[in-house]
Amino acid sequence: MVPQAHPVGLLAGARCLAYDFGPGHPLAPVRVELAEALIEACGLLGTHAMRLAPPEIDDGPLRRVHDASYVAAVRAASRDPADVAPGSGLGPGDTPAFAGVHEAARWICASSLEAAGAVLRGDLVHAFNPSGGLHHAMPDRASGFCVYNDVAVAIDALLDGGAERVCYVDIDVHHGDGVERIFWDDRRVMTISLHESGEHLFPGTGAAADIGGPDALGSAVNVPFAPGTPGDVWLETFEAVVAPLVTAFAPDVLVTQLGCDAHVRDPLAHLQLTVDDYGVIVARLHELAHEVADGRWVACGGGGYRLVDVVPRVWTAAFAEMSQQRLAVEIPMEWRERARARTGEVPPASFTDDPVTVADALHDHVGAVARRAVDEIRARVFPLHGC
Repeated sequence: MVPQAHPVGLLAGARCLAYDFGPGHPLAPVRVELAEALIEACGLLGTHAMRLAPPEIDDGPLRRVHDASYVAAVRAASRDPADVAPGSGLGPGDTPAFAGVHEAARWICASSLEAAGAVLRGDLVHAFNPSGGLHHAMPDRASGFCVYNDVAVAIDALLDGGAERVCYVDIDVHHGDGVERIFWDDRRVMTISLHESGEHLFPGTGAAADIGGPDALGSAVNVPFAPGTPGDVWLETFEAVVAPLVTAFAPDVLVTQLGCDAHVRDPLAHLQLTVDDYGVIVARLHELAHEVADGRWVACGGGGYRLVDVVPRVWTAAFAEMSQQRLAVEIPMEWRERARARTGEVPPASFTDDPVTVADALHDHVGAVARRAVDEIRARVFPLHGC
């Protein structure tokens, strides 16, 4: 069944650009700016889709999922980036401190909170915060470009607001370790992460044998892929694992992280998905939201480090799917001119990619790795949910 059009919200705006680790950092805020601009240029904001701005929040929602001492450490580094507490995860490397980091990261949490609240109240059926998806942030430290875990903040608010079960599906190429850790022993939350194996990629975790804490066995699901995995193997695995588990868990709300760094051209990872593959994935998530959660769907952005030719196209296509609007194949010239002016890069002309060709030997290998993960999940997790 194809879902009908429903009111959809886009949480974006100029303030997302404040979450900026500086020149040369892979998580450049221009990718979110260009995604929002492409959504607008394609005419997707209108009757069934609208732009929303979150209200200001205090630190209370942050302290529900992060240690108070960690929030205080981020506040101190925000005032003076040289004042970095040992063990906070801030500093030289992936997640440097910068002036205003606390306020910028808190605003992203406010956006995901507003998305979650609007969906839970029934003001919107779907909501998308492309600046969110900071899934590596831990209760007590920053990690992997992520200062505060806006996804966990949103899920916590959904539970506090009356949702009895929330399912979180993370398609980022990196394991969604922070969200998993925060809800590791909470049977109300199922976290499903499909990612490149931690044997080859940051953060080094997310084995299929990791299935949740002692009071919530089966609440964590991990699908590690081998480097070189193409879209057909990825999609077959998704259908084998995600669809039956989400259906069995029957969440009140579906929350997804739509990182697009599993794309074949992403510079930080080694999977081989295309923009077209992402279209299929998001369409399937859309169907599942309507099949099991009465359509209630909160989506966040996440990773993706091809700033012009991948991230804006994937997230624009995702928003078109969420709002059930058709995209033209050709990307508007006005956006291409803007993207070139902002980045100096040559922007893509269409929303489609060339197919990925994988050698038979590699295809057999990555397929076998994926099947072993599926078999382990079926043996360890499916029986706990009656699958």
